[in-house]
Amino acid sequence: MSDLHELTALEAAAAIRRGDITALDAVDAALARAERLGPELGAFALLTPERARDAARALDRAGVAGAGPLAGVPTAVKDLTATAGVPTRRGSVIYDGWVPDRDDEVVGLLREAGTISIGKTAVPEFGLPCYTEPAGAPPAVTPWDRTRSAGGSSGGAAAAVAAGVLPVAHGTDGGGSIRIPAAVCGLVGLKTTRGRVPAGPAGGDPAGLSVHGPLARTVADAAALLDAVARPSAGEPFVPAAPPAGGYLGALARPVGRRRIALAVDPPIDGHDVVVDPACRAAAEEVGALLEDLGHDVEPVRVRLPDEGVAAFLTLWQVLSLGDPVDPVDEPRLLPLTRYLRARGREYGGAAAMGALHTVQVVTRRLVAERAGYDAVLTPTVALPPRPVGWFTAGGDPADDFARQIAFTPWTAIANLTGEPAISLPVCWSDGLPIGTALRGRRGEEDVLLGLAAELEAARPWRDRRPPEG
Repeated sequence: MSDLHELTALEAAAAIRRGDITALDAVDAALARAERLGPELGAFALLTPERARDAARALDRAGVAGAGPLAGVPTAVKDLTATAGVPTRRGSVIYDGWVPDRDDEVVGLLREAGTISIGKTAVPEFGLPCYTEPAGAPPAVTPWDRTRSAGGSSGGAAAAVAAGVLPVAHGTDGGGSIRIPAAVCGLVGLKTTRGRVPAGPAGGDPAGLSVHGPLARTVADAAALLDAVARPSAGEPFVPAAPPAGGYLGALARPVGRRRIALAVDPPIDGHDVVVDPACRAAAEEVGALLEDLGHDVEPVRVRLPDEGVAAFLTLWQVLSLGDPVDPVDEPRLLPLTRYLRARGREYGGAAAMGALHTVQVVTRRLVAERAGYDAVLTPTVALPPRPVGWFTAGGDPADDFARQIAFTPWTAIANLTGEPAISLPVCWSDGLPIGTALRGRRGEEDVLLGLAAELEAARPWRDRRPPEG
């Protein structure tokens, strides 16, 4: 069992179906690795070993005939997402002791696919920042350098997958929260089209910024997990185009065809002290050249998110920070950044919030029209290499913390505003650290992004890269 962590999700599922290993073998191996590495990585908010082993034993007794395509594959659920009967802390001391009585819909879909959750992955408070340093818990760090952040808000999930604790994990992305951790942990991270994965029964946000999606070490595993959760659901307010015939994994077997790709390496926003590190710029340019070698047309462009679009996103982010109800007597227990964002959010009236939503729609139409002739836009995922733990909070000023986050992640929120899919890929490295590059596609065209990603993975394989065990 010592090498089970080397298996991809699809390989583990196949081994269980053949009878080479049992689901319990796979779960035990993941739990052993989680117990050994998880605390050092800050990967988990909670492990649920008995619950996971009970599910594995039940699957082994029943057999995999008729079970889901990922039957027996260990995974974990992000701790922003409700799981019935499992404490869900949302990265905050305010939620200590909260145990949901029902699942968010995506949790049920993961279970139907046969995956077995071994716990909840760590998140920052309410999922608000792009780093994962929750109060009373260790920070989530990238396994490639444990002095550096694993990003956020899916930082725990990314740390667990990158370290080989899990082959795949669930994440959410409201402003880059899947792609940012993928970039700094050397993973494939897919932000899905708005509405692709159901957010019910109580999840989601009125602006439609946040979506569910996969974190994985391979493109095929990301496609397989997307197939598991991309199901239509009655009542969802956003309904994208139907998935491709044969699913996303099946689509990888078909040629993606010659595509026209825009390459944008300059900051998309003015001001905000954005400086693109040469390594991040070079990585995007290198991936652009590789895509040209693969037969695609790559054209340099300037992508710009207008000032009013930036202001609207920041307004919505601050207003949405109030989405978690907090008793006024508990507000002082929140972290400084959370208090800062919520205080700013209260300053906006209903008219300002509605104005921001309207501005987003206007800006989105313009952004989508500007890139209409391109199948994808290629950019660095983030503007800087992985940041040291504490870099965002250094100095103790939450306003400066928030400003550093904006400068670190100038591109990611565009896809959340437009509702388009986007994927971060670990094609390039610098000084032993992953440097993520991202492709943003057309709404409903995750299959195109996954096809391009698969071509890049075949041309420049990254599966055999492994972080130090520590």
